Amino acid sequence: MAMPITMSKNLENLASRRRRGRAASFSICCGSSWALVVFNLVLLAMFLADGPVAAYTRQHRLELRSFGGIITDFGQSGWIIVTSLLVCVEAYIAYRLAPSWRRRLQAAFVSHMALYIFLTVALSGVTANLLKRAIGRARPILYDQLGMLSFSSFSGSSRYESLPSGHATTIGAFMVAMALIAPPFRMVFLIMGLWLGFSRVIVGAHYPSDVIAGLALGAWFSLAIAILFSRHGLLFRQTEAGWPVLRRPVPLSFKPPSVADRGRKFRPAFASTISNRT
Repeated sequence: MAMPITMSKNLENLASRRRRGRAASFSICCGSSWALVVFNLVLLAMFLADGPVAAYTRQHRLELRSFGGIITDFGQSGWIIVTSLLVCVEAYIAYRLAPSWRRRLQAAFVSHMALYIFLTVALSGVTANLLKRAIGRARPILYDQLGMLSFSSFSGSSRYESLPSGHATTIGAFMVAMALIAPPFRMVFLIMGLWLGFSRVIVGAHYPSDVIAGLALGAWFSLAIAILFSRHGLLFRQTEAGWPVLRRPVPLSFKPPSVADRGRKFRPAFASTISNRT
């Protein structure tokens, strides 16, 4: 009798998730609107800013170049992917070994958060690498010889992999993900994203339009995966408008919450997830 009951419960959970997905009014793609705005921003930057910026950076030494060289490596995806994957695995092990319900809920929350960051950065990075090879735009280092509108698809050379910026894609994905996870610091993360993204322009590795495209691509992945998570009751929930918000706020204060508050915060966030797995 246990098998039919378990199967019927699983089917009921799947049906409720489908209903939740259909009820959401916010589209993951925001399809045409998002793409149209980003496309026009990239075009404007390409024709109005790319040429003058590339010429200036090639002929003058920027005061910020040393600073840009220091911060630009933050946009490498490797350290984010490895760290988030390790945290996810460790949190899952802690979930399996936790002696109490509260510890299991905490481990599940951390595991879902790390998995979200891992998927966001990894998937956006793979997409950016495929796009930049297919588009094949020449980097600013070739501006004097080829200009800003030189393209060579699948050339096999990193000199023709400028659009979109892979560093900017990683930065956009990570910073928007952190803004969703820690809303009180949303403005800080967005400002950091702009500085880190445009450090690629400061060091002469990309045009402004490359950075805008990369930041937008990474931000879209963060929002899309957050919505997917929310539709399956993982880490996020959806507002009436369909936007993803954390099911349980991240404890950002040094003041420990009361026992009653902790019980109210943990149980609604994970009760359905744990019950689905048990």
